[in-house]
Amino acid sequence: MEISLKTKFNDDLKQALRSGDTLRCSVIRMLLSSINYSEIAKRATLTDSEIHGVISKEIKQRRESIAAFSSANRPELAAKEEAEMNILKSYLPTQMSRDEITSLVKQLIAETGCQGPHEKNKLMPKLMPMVRGKADGQEVNLIVNELLGN
Repeated sequence: MEISLKTKFNDDLKQALRSGDTLRCSVIRMLLSSINYSEIAKRATLTDSEIHGVISKEIKQRRESIAAFSSANRPELAAKEEAEMNILKSYLPTQMSRDEITSLVKQLIAETGCQGPHEKNKLMPKLMPMVRGKADGQEVNLIVNELLGN
């Protein structure tokens, strides 16, 4: 039986507390808090796939912060955000390659019969649950636009 992500986070938090890793402690606590907020909003327990979505959202926020801190000439803050992002990435499954995403999008285009960019709204709701947490949403969107001729 595979251990749930929330259980893994709690175990990792205990381990980080024992070892004195304050950065990892703060990142895991923030992540557990984000998951709890999402569960409250949804009024249900999140699946591992949905938790991967929360992690991806947190990684995206870190990327935006890194860009902002870098442009404001604050390398020490950008480095801290980078370290947090690396910890968050360690909890995501192996990321899909561009080729894997492209073949999946081509397969879904064939299944749905999408012809052009105006039919993107038929494709994306089927595609995103399949790649959530495994691929960057911006890259997926870019590939879909390329293949649908946008």
